[in-house]
Amino acid sequence: MILKIKPDLQKSESLKKMAQITLERLRKTNIEEYPSNTLLDYYDIIHQLLDAILLRKGVKIKGDGAHYEIIEHAALQKIISEQTRLFLQQMREYRNRISYEGFMVHQNYITLNHGQILKIIEQLFEFSG
Repeated sequence: MILKIKPDLQKSESLKKMAQITLERLRKTNIEEYPSNTLLDYYDIIHQLLDAILLRKGVKIKGDGAHYEIIEHAALQKIISEQTRLFLQQMREYRNRISYEGFMVHQNYITLNHGQILKIIEQLFEFSG
């Protein structure tokens, strides 16, 4: 459910700070040794940044399907490209499978997509102000 709210700059900044802290921790971790945890962390960073951007714009997405909706809304608002939207929806599906089914991501996923994930994160930090 998409809600129009008063822009919440304080919460937006807090989410960006949490994303930055998680990213710093990941830089100290052997990400290929822990691919499922790495994917969860990268997904959380991206989700926090998207949430921060939308809060700054006065939009809050919550309820069932909120993770799907936040990605779709970000694409509609031209915050992310169509290619990024597809990639993030795939990441979201992996994240759900890890969290709810115990799915294990192969380290090749992280190796092959690490650069793209970092580029998305960098763009979202820039977009979030």
